[in-house]
Amino acid sequence: MRKSEVLAAEAVSCLNKALCHLKDIWEEIGIPEDQRLQRTNVVKNHIKSLLDMMIREEESLKTRLVSSIQSCRTEMEKLYLELQLPVFEEETGISMLQQERNIRTQVEALMTEKAQRMQQLKALLDQDQDLCDILCSMPYGILPQSVPTPEQLESFSQHIANQSTEKARRYAEFTDLKRRIISYMGELDHVPETSFEKDVVCEDEDSFCLSIDNIASLKLLVCQLEEHKAENEAACEAHREKIQRLWGRLDVPQEEREAFNEHMVTSRKRNLEALRAEVQRLEELKRLNIHNVTDAIRSEIAVLWEKCFFSSDQRQAFAPYFSEDVTEDLLSLHDAEVQRLKQHYEDHRELYDGVHQWEDSWRLFLQLEKKATDPTRFTNRGGNLLKEEKERSELHKSLPKLENKLKAQIAAWESQQDREFLVNGQKFLQYVEEQWELHRGEKEKEKQERHLKKSKQTEEDMLYGTAVRTPTKRRLLATQTPIKSRKFNATSSMSSATSNSTSRSVYGGTLCRSPAPRPPLSANKAPASWTPGGGKPPHPRLRGCNKENEAQLTGSPLSGALLTPASPQPNFSIASVASTYSQFVRDLVNTESVQSSEICPRPLTPRSSTTS
Repeated sequence: MRKSEVLAAEAVSCLNKALCHLKDIWEEIGIPEDQRLQRTNVVKNHIKSLLDMMIREEESLKTRLVSSIQSCRTEMEKLYLELQLPVFEEETGISMLQQERNIRTQVEALMTEKAQRMQQLKALLDQDQDLCDILCSMPYGILPQSVPTPEQLESFSQHIANQSTEKARRYAEFTDLKRRIISYMGELDHVPETSFEKDVVCEDEDSFCLSIDNIASLKLLVCQLEEHKAENEAACEAHREKIQRLWGRLDVPQEEREAFNEHMVTSRKRNLEALRAEVQRLEELKRLNIHNVTDAIRSEIAVLWEKCFFSSDQRQAFAPYFSEDVTEDLLSLHDAEVQRLKQHYEDHRELYDGVHQWEDSWRLFLQLEKKATDPTRFTNRGGNLLKEEKERSELHKSLPKLENKLKAQIAAWESQQDREFLVNGQKFLQYVEEQWELHRGEKEKEKQERHLKKSKQTEEDMLYGTAVRTPTKRRLLATQTPIKSRKFNATSSMSSATSNSTSRSVYGGTLCRSPAPRPPLSANKAPASWTPGGGKPPHPRLRGCNKENEAQLTGSPLSGALLTPASPQPNFSIASVASTYSQFVRDLVNTESVQSSEICPRPLTPRSSTTS
């Protein structure tokens, strides 16, 4: 039995005991039956009213519980709907009090969740509003009164982060554009005129609206200023080129040019105005000195013709160049021709530079080939020979590569231009081939000349004898010791005639002389040795430089000598034989030893010799 039932039974027992006790009291007092009945009825009514009151209070409590449960359930369902949460499943088999407590607790939790979401939403809405004011963008699509879901709040937060990033990007772009605008305006000496320009340049950066339209307007303004600057720079550059050209043609002093250097660097508005004024001044000078200017511009055209390899026909095509009637119109035609030639050269710079490079390499190649045949190159110092050989080897490799490259470029150019590429009126590849053929012809001609020279030298060596020739350093001529010649008992004229006859036999024919016994070296003084400065006997073609005994060469031959008729040879003088008398004697002795095989034996009467 439950405690409540026990307590109820005890209450009934107490009531019975109380009624019994009242009955006993009434009997002892002697209250009549009818009064007892009244009194019992009063007790009954009192207890009944008390119980009724208690029942009504409990009924009221029950009613309140039911009402609270109903209202909480309704609130809970509404919160679940707003918060978009799954419906709470109520516990079954519980009392009304427990049910009401559970529902009320759940409602309180839902109310807290709603308050937090709304607070977060409000903060995000405030940030979004600030960003919308700065970026001039549309607010995020969420109602301030609606309770957002966690996903919506996360998405809203991400949108705010993206907007903040976009704001930072636009602000950086705005500051860069503003800096460029201020710089361009300063370079152009431009003062802000429109309200937009004033807002950009003069107002605070934080107060500027970073809308897409404003950023686009800033970019447009920057483009306009850049175009204006580019136009100014182009105009200034054109004026500078014209000024430089006119300075050169008019021979303007260097002092005047240096005084104008300030305007030749920057391109501000004042610089442009100064350049225009200088051009006008120079144009006026040009009109006053039109003949000199025409000559200068014609020289410039001639240089461009050379750079573009124009042929004579191409040059003749520009008839004003050869006109003697100098006018303003003629000068304008020359200016236009200069511009055309410059543009033509720039359009084909790579091709012309390649041709110039080939010509430079070809000239260097010819120079090195010429040096290769120079015998004095072996006496070089500082490794020049090795350097020349290295350069020649590199040119032998680079020239064909350069020619192949130019061949491909010229083929592409001719295919694109639909005409032939001419160098001085001739196809370049044909010109290159002719240069190689000419070079090979020159080499063959030099080879034949060397062969002919060698053959002629061989013939002379076979006729006159071979002289030892070695490529030695040139020695300085020194004073040589005169040779003391032996004297026979004959007269001095006889000795002289003998010597001259012997020398004559060298050039005129074969000398046959009897082998007379020579006195010993102790009896006759041998020819003294010459100083180390003396050179070797010269080649017979180099003899004839001594004229001391020129008269004796024409005298009669030595008595007893047989001279054969000389072969026809060019007349030689003693000046072509030796540079000194001593040298002549040494050559004579050497010649006698070489031609000893040609001497014919003949008995001679021995004579005593005397030493002078």
